[in-house]
Amino acid sequence: MYRILTEPVSNLIRQQVELLRTENIDLEFHEEALREIARVAVVANTTIENLGARRLHSVIEAIMEEISFTATTMEPDTKIEIDKDMVQKRVESILVQSDYSKYIL
Repeated sequence: MYRILTEPVSNLIRQQVELLRTENIDLEFHEEALREIARVAVVANTTIENLGARRLHSVIEAIMEEISFTATTMEPDTKIEIDKDMVQKRVESILVQSDYSKYIL
C-alpha cells in the first residue's frame, strides 16, 4: 500500500498537496504519517471490506476533510504538517468501525 501511495507520479498525496497549493497552503506529510496511512488501509481492508488500494482514498479523505473545508479561511502561506499522531486521531473512526463490523450479522 505504501508504494501505491507514494510511487506513482500523480499519487494521492501529491494530489492533496497540489490541491491545497491552489489556496496558498503548504501541505507536508511526514514519512511516518505515510506509513501509518498505508497501515490503516491494510487493517481496514482486512477487518471491514477489502477495497484494495481504493481504501487509501477513504483514509486520506478522513485525514483531509477538516483541512479541506477550512483551507479557504487560512492565511496565505500557512504550513500544515501531517504527522503520525494526526493520522491516528483522524482515522480513529475508521478503525472503530472495523471493530464493530465483526458483530453485525
